[in-house]
Amino acid sequence: MSQIHQDQAVEPRQIERGATPATVLAHEQAIRGLPPEDHLDEEEARRGFIGTVPDAEVRDAYGRLVWGLGDYAFLNDPVAPATAHPALWRQARLNLIHGLFKVTERIYQVRGFDLANMTIIEGDSGLIIIDPLTCRETAEAALNLYLSHRPVKPVVAVIYSHSHADHFGGVKGVTSEADVRAGKVSVIAPEGFMEEAVSENVMAGAVMWRRAQFQGGTSLARNACCQIDAGLGKTGPRGTITLIEPTQLIRQETETHVIDGIEIVFQLTPESEAPAEMHFFFPQLRALNLAENGTRTLHNLCPLRGAQVRNARLWSRYLNDSLERYAPHADVVFAQHHWPTWGRARLTAFIEQQRDLYKFLHDQTVRMMNHGLSGIEIAERMQLPESLASQWHTRGYYGTVSHNVKAIYQFYLSWYDGNPSNLHALPPEMSGPRYVEYMGGAQAMIERARQDFERGEYRWVAQVMNHLVFAEPGNTAARELGAAALEQMGFQTESATWRNAFLLGARELREGRGSTAAVGGRSADMVCAISDALFFDYLAIRVDGLKAQSLHSRFAWHFTDTGKRYALNLQNGALTCSEMPLATTRATPPHVTVSMSRATLNRIMLAETTFPEAIEQGHIVLEGEADRFTALLQTLDRFTGDFNVVEP
Repeated sequence: MSQIHQDQAVEPRQIERGATPATVLAHEQAIRGLPPEDHLDEEEARRGFIGTVPDAEVRDAYGRLVWGLGDYAFLNDPVAPATAHPALWRQARLNLIHGLFKVTERIYQVRGFDLANMTIIEGDSGLIIIDPLTCRETAEAALNLYLSHRPVKPVVAVIYSHSHADHFGGVKGVTSEADVRAGKVSVIAPEGFMEEAVSENVMAGAVMWRRAQFQGGTSLARNACCQIDAGLGKTGPRGTITLIEPTQLIRQETETHVIDGIEIVFQLTPESEAPAEMHFFFPQLRALNLAENGTRTLHNLCPLRGAQVRNARLWSRYLNDSLERYAPHADVVFAQHHWPTWGRARLTAFIEQQRDLYKFLHDQTVRMMNHGLSGIEIAERMQLPESLASQWHTRGYYGTVSHNVKAIYQFYLSWYDGNPSNLHALPPEMSGPRYVEYMGGAQAMIERARQDFERGEYRWVAQVMNHLVFAEPGNTAARELGAAALEQMGFQTESATWRNAFLLGARELREGRGSTAAVGGRSADMVCAISDALFFDYLAIRVDGLKAQSLHSRFAWHFTDTGKRYALNLQNGALTCSEMPLATTRATPPHVTVSMSRATLNRIMLAETTFPEAIEQGHIVLEGEADRFTALLQTLDRFTGDFNVVEP
């Protein structure tokens, strides 16, 4: 844990924990602006319930808890406490409903056993699984729950709706690699699935993992003052992420296939909620699945953990395509999070509102952008029209209007707001001390900030104390006041992801970073699925360019088990790679040839061995100037995901 010392003259003042009068007032105002409660969401979230297990508890082979909702029993109180936004409390209670549900004839869902839903389609002879959850353990438990209530049939197909891990990581809980290879089970995914599924968290994996802790609040306690939800569902499970490569890719804008007697129309929706994603329409069953593009929340156009910015315009267009093509022939619309919507009029209105939600944000952001407003200015001005603001499912439990507007701005204009004073601004470690000096020193800042805190101006207090903490990290009074402001912001926000970020930020200001930031265990299936090209790209970003600037080496890299050969060039501090023919060209002979199996590389990436150990054990053979390879290894940086966020 980070050591926090009070090395400043300012005395810390105990700030009473819990919701302040300003937060209570904010919630009273929020209640007045909420849609009227008609209980339709709860009715539909419970509709078709068949059965469940207590607290949806899932344990692994060693008895360790992988998933369970017992810690969320405090949500049984229908009245939101003062420490939670009333709309978010409502969403958190709805996301607590768990079990096996019948959607319509032949279509069932297991909800509340993971962050996402597993959809099960009953074919003529077997089962079609859409999205086998995040990990093997929860997927196996979900399938077992289904089989305990419905006729036992084998799984004949698995469909991945898109390339995020909570929609494919449990595949080995519902089928096996052997059955897929034997042709007993087909695995279907949108074009580009493997590349996107594997690559998203590789290049920026360490920093994404750290930021994801703030988004999901995974290390926070479960109670009314801490983590209550993640917007899309409760949180992520602690299980084994698996992956089986698809046997069939959907490549055309729309394709129709009959799988075990079930006709499915696949609609590709690339660059929407995921780079590789698709909707499904079931004509016989009069059912439409919108994957993760039409859920019971305003979604993210760029999640707080980080990702490539999503295309709001295309997102809206794909929903419109589904609305025009399939909604007139559907009796139910459902997705891979939350609960379905039944009835032609209701599902039509739902899709229209979701479509217009993303189109409104896109168009109005671009409109104001063209008037010269910056992203942060647009975010502060943006308001949804009453027709959208009055719907429960358009509210920002996961994404928010504010950060989605900034994502749209970034999509078109990058990070720069056009103001030259921000073009080369000082970083916090350099600007913090000057802010403190300009504002009259730490004592004056804290006294003024305390007055602002009493007035409920938490955004400003958090911003000012951030400058002071970066100037004087050991200033306990500044840390506590900044934490108190973040905590109240967490209590007030409707977004689960913002709440989690504010509350984890508050905890780290009070207690230090702790040991929660370590990167999680690697999934063997995901590592083995990393392409050679992606590995060499990742190797290149680990090179410390200044350490390597005097090196100039050429490497011939040979994977002995796959026969693949690559030429690597280290020059000017940059490592580049290209495929090479079987014979090394005479014009540019390598300084060293590296021969190893891809299996050995996988063991290295899984941290089961290292390059030096593999060389010593003979699993890597170096021919030529071996010292050059050693010199390359010595330039490699290591990413631990263990770094400060709310302090220098």
